[in-house]
Amino acid sequence: MGTHHDRRCNFDHSNAGRLPDLPTLHHPRRRHGGAKGMIDNSTFPDPTYKTTVLAPLFEGVKTHYAGHMAAINRAHLVMLVETGILPRADGAKIAQALHAIDTETDISALSYTGEHEDYFFYVEAELRTRLGDLGGALHTARSRNDMDHTLFKMALRTRAGTMLTQITTLTTALIEKARAESATLIVAYTHGQPAQPTTFGHYLAAMIEVLNRDATRLSAAIDNLGHCPMGAAAITTSGFPIDRTRIADLLGFDGPLVNSYGCIASVDYVTGLYSAIKLVFLHLGRVVQDLAFWSSFEVGQLYVPNALVQISSIMPQKRNPVPIEHMRHLASVTCGRCDMVVNTMHNTPFTDMNDSEGEVQQAGYAAFDSGGRVLDLLRAFLPACSINAANVRRNTDAASITITELADSLVRDEGLTFRQAHEIAARIAQSLNGTPLSDGFDTFRAAFQTATGRAPAMDESAFRTATSPETFVARRDRIGGPAPAALAKALTDSAHDVHTVCTLCATRILRISDAEKTRDTAFAQLQET
Repeated sequence: MGTHHDRRCNFDHSNAGRLPDLPTLHHPRRRHGGAKGMIDNSTFPDPTYKTTVLAPLFEGVKTHYAGHMAAINRAHLVMLVETGILPRADGAKIAQALHAIDTETDISALSYTGEHEDYFFYVEAELRTRLGDLGGALHTARSRNDMDHTLFKMALRTRAGTMLTQITTLTTALIEKARAESATLIVAYTHGQPAQPTTFGHYLAAMIEVLNRDATRLSAAIDNLGHCPMGAAAITTSGFPIDRTRIADLLGFDGPLVNSYGCIASVDYVTGLYSAIKLVFLHLGRVVQDLAFWSSFEVGQLYVPNALVQISSIMPQKRNPVPIEHMRHLASVTCGRCDMVVNTMHNTPFTDMNDSEGEVQQAGYAAFDSGGRVLDLLRAFLPACSINAANVRRNTDAASITITELADSLVRDEGLTFRQAHEIAARIAQSLNGTPLSDGFDTFRAAFQTATGRAPAMDESAFRTATSPETFVARRDRIGGPAPAALAKALTDSAHDVHTVCTLCATRILRISDAEKTRDTAFAQLQET
């Protein structure tokens, strides 16, 4: 995997409990470098090259790709027989040998010593041991190049599909929480300062919409995994009458990736996917930072239950909401892992190259682990939290955050321009000296008289109504606002968006499952020939 040259390496399968005395496949010595003469491959691999490159790559194949390689072998064999490239009788012998190898080999017990370059050549050697030269026929009309990128796409689509399901599960939980908290007042902040009242449900609805857009981006990136490189061979397809659509169908792809050069050179399926994943956690990281701010002692807006806090080893009064910190750093780690994969592609040639293959692919899988932990933890954390209403009221009064609605009321009810109303409201805010705005009618009346030369028509009851956070929210009933009807409509739309993404996920899963059944049936029928 990731090294495509015809080299001699070995596997120690003495621990596998089977066939300890199998002869190994020896490739003839080859001439490299023209005038430089013959290289003796008996010295290959160099011990350091073996331990630093070949052995780690093989361990990666054992962990991530052996099952996908078996699927490709079976699908390719079925296609070779169906197109007449291989006689059915020969295909049956290869199918029987492949089944035996898959059944008898304990992949986890194999250890790399260098007899074969990697697991691919191990399987081919096993086939030739069992079938002689016929064992080499399976590789007709294909290359390690198209095989590798197909393997990588198959591995990525499973992980990405799981992550997308985690996102939609989180989003569904947040919609339920937002509906439950649709009337729960909070202080909304801009530039780190108290700004206006809204509701916790309204805040979560904004988060939900971003998650849905991120899910749509990720879903589109998964769609870009849905085109199969098989049949591209090394670069230019094959002189044999292969059926690229058939093998794509047998492997659960939408169809073949058309341009054969692009099949082995274009890595946008990698960069596009990890870029989409990065955005999920970059955006979630901003929400997590708000949670840290809201749960601080000075703000105290978010209450984190005891099951999600840790105590200090020395300070008995401390309630540390450390899951927030874990989500924050895991989100950042995930972004960094995505950057690692994407940046490795920078300034690489537009051709088949190891920079996009085994080592990098396997390193990228850590992003799914750390990112998945964020999604699972956030799904448990946010629904469990609540808003401290007393602290919200305290901060609302202290910061006069409803005063924008007072200015609006002066425009509607007193006939002022907004700028006049804004200036009056500003004078009031400067003159309150710690008095809650709702108790500042006398201050308001004096500021209004000074600015307009007349007394306001608004009485104290109307003033209190205009400056209450409940009124502020209720009057923001336009599309996207926090008022009950507007928020309910937005959450209904968001639920529909989640359903759309979930339907796409289910369709992909069904296509892959159906392909596996079709492939297994065709392969089994071939064995029985």
